[in-house]
Amino acid sequence: MMRRTRLALAMAALALSGAPASAQSTGVEKLYVLNCGEGTAGDISRWTPGLNEGKTMDFVDTCYLIKHATGWFLWDTGIADSVAAMPSGLVPADPKAVTWRRPKTLQAQLEQLGVKPDDVKAMAVSHTHPDHTGNVELFPQSMLYVQKAEYDWPGANNAPRFKPSHPVELLTGDKDVFGDGSVTILSTPGHTPGHQSLLVKLSKTGAVVLSGDAVHFKDNWDNRRVPSMNVDKDQTAASMQKLADTLAKEKAQLWINHDKAQRDSQKLAPEFYD
Repeated sequence: MMRRTRLALAMAALALSGAPASAQSTGVEKLYVLNCGEGTAGDISRWTPGLNEGKTMDFVDTCYLIKHATGWFLWDTGIADSVAAMPSGLVPADPKAVTWRRPKTLQAQLEQLGVKPDDVKAMAVSHTHPDHTGNVELFPQSMLYVQKAEYDWPGANNAPRFKPSHPVELLTGDKDVFGDGSVTILSTPGHTPGHQSLLVKLSKTGAVVLSGDAVHFKDNWDNRRVPSMNVDKDQTAASMQKLADTLAKEKAQLWINHDKAQRDSQKLAPEFYD
């Protein structure tokens, strides 16, 4: 009886010791794809200079919620939840730009998953355009990872791009968020001065790279096109090459934030990737 008890205890200890080791192999337990806006661009030639003059295109806006072994991490916050109450959507001053709608609020999607804003201890935005930062202040205590070049980039009327009271860690390059290689912020400037993308390693799905706006849709990626509104064409091209190198090295998929056809093929929350 004593021997059996010792054996059972030893097996239980072995099982317990093995669990953290496997959890730490990637660190990421789940990746949720969230609907953070849907819209229509009035004229996509601004994204494809010299082509598609006068053509419209449907866009989507995507946020990603990551459940890491040590807590929740949010990538991008999408169009402001307040747009959900606008019957005609958020209509831009420039008719060539995107008219955005918000079919589901970010807050409602988090509630569906049982996640409160206070549960999100860390977050990052790909860049500071309003379709990516619309709900940053739903998470006033969440540590925000942003490139210093982006943080210091003057907004409209030289206004700061974030509330000065918001906790922030300013980056000057890549960042291993959890220190285990499972979630890595990649510096990919060009669309904006401090644009960044995200590499996520999942145990079953494999590695994925979340593009931000380093590229807007697949055709632009395939042809390495640089939108006319980007702040630096050479940096954009270099960042696309960095992403291509990362995809090859990590055998990763590229998930393009605004590409509707790709987003429509993905599992949306409450389903998840692991």
